[in-house]
Amino acid sequence: MVPLSNLLAFVAAAFILIVVPGPGVLFTIGRALTLGRRAALLSVLGHAAGVYLALLFVAVGLGTVLMASSFALTAVKFAGALYLIHLGIQAIRERKSLREAMSGLAESDLDARASALRVLRQSFTVGVTNPKAIVFFAAVLPHFIEPSAGPLPLQFLVLGSVFIAIALVSDSAWALLAAAARNWFARSPRRLEAVGGAGGAMIVGLGASVAISGATD
Repeated sequence: MVPLSNLLAFVAAAFILIVVPGPGVLFTIGRALTLGRRAALLSVLGHAAGVYLALLFVAVGLGTVLMASSFALTAVKFAGALYLIHLGIQAIRERKSLREAMSGLAESDLDARASALRVLRQSFTVGVTNPKAIVFFAAVLPHFIEPSAGPLPLQFLVLGSVFIAIALVSDSAWALLAAAARNWFARSPRRLEAVGGAGGAMIVGLGASVAISGATD
């Protein structure tokens, strides 16, 4: 088991990293502005699931490979960046559909499930390719591991799960705040359309920033 002193120090480091908006937070805000509270909260869950898969990869040794190979790490960053840009452009193109989404038009249960699954799938992809999380798990988390305290993969999973739990709370708060702002804008169809475009532009900008960081690291 991870020593208490290591755990507390890790919580402090994780909290600082999570509070500063990164790919997960900005993606969630973009989803909230573009699609609303429900989609934003689903994005939080999907993103957390993707990050957890990245944690599992690190726990079995992938993190070491990524940190040792600049090409592999850059490839992961660009994959995530390109996907974010794709989602952002899609949100901008579909911004006019927000009027219908807020007009109370009924949606079939099948369409609702498909929409939820699509949001979860997209956010999962963003989470599993989140360079901030991967670098943190591979480069920072090992500093809080105590070799004499038990199996290293188990310690990775314990600390990583703590990180994801903190992120779930923080990202959910961001999602609710952004969704509340979206509801205020939604009182005007033109405002709503502008919000949809802004959310998409935010996601595109996030993807571009990730791509640039991948090229300069």
